[in-house]
Amino acid sequence: MDLSWIGREVGPFEIAWGADQVILYALGVGAHELQFATEDSEGVALRVLPTFVTTVGKGGGAGEVSVLSFGSYGAHQVVHHAQRVEVYGALPPVGRVRSTLKVAAIYDKRVGAQVELVATAVDPATGQPMFRNFSSLFILGEGGGGGDRGLTSGMARRPRRPADATVVQPTHPAQALLYSLSGDRAPIHTDPQVARRAGFERPILHVLCTFGFAGRALLHATCGDDPARFRSMEGRFAKPAYPGDELVTEIWFGAETAFFEVRGARGELLIERGVFDFAKAQE
Repeated sequence: MDLSWIGREVGPFEIAWGADQVILYALGVGAHELQFATEDSEGVALRVLPTFVTTVGKGGGAGEVSVLSFGSYGAHQVVHHAQRVEVYGALPPVGRVRSTLKVAAIYDKRVGAQVELVATAVDPATGQPMFRNFSSLFILGEGGGGGDRGLTSGMARRPRRPADATVVQPTHPAQALLYSLSGDRAPIHTDPQVARRAGFERPILHVLCTFGFAGRALLHATCGDDPARFRSMEGRFAKPAYPGDELVTEIWFGAETAFFEVRGARGELLIERGVFDFAKAQE
């Protein structure tokens, strides 16, 4: 690992999006509500799902590691470990940001290296932050050099009681193919041979697609589908799902914070230590 990357920034990048990208992302994470999935319905204004920010603004996904060149390793060694997003207001369906990606830390976890990336997207006209992506990537086999090990656990755990709400969401057998159109074309999500070489029975669903499904469930259960009330969302990826599986999001409510987990069709844990912050509804 090239530790000289710590603290360095890449960018800024000028990034724009339009209604087609917003709708394509919404469909990619299973949305069917007209307010998220069309701009052509009379009397329904198009809204942007807040987790859309994971596909724009150089969010630091696994596919970008090769561009940053932290060291000599293969793409198969890179695992998307965790994600956090912060959104500072409802996003417009047609927008533009200036984004900068920073390598916040590289930790030595002995069995691998953990890379922490922070992408900040600002309004080009005002310089005010619009959203941030915090991505944690784990690079297998690149640890053991004796560097900073970082925190052993920095994410909250859900309450020790039954969930207050459970949201079951079906995925389509072609869900990964559809989600890939939002930017992540890694073949492990589309090519059966590549998936088998990686140890999976067939192509897997993108973890950020599962994250987006959970974001939809949380937005509906806590915010009445109002993106302006979304503040932040984070979770750690325990295991990938398969396209066609049901995704089960369990939610524990708080005043302005909810905890969540996502499980798959066989009860396996997919996203753990999930935390969702939101604003109260205005009276």
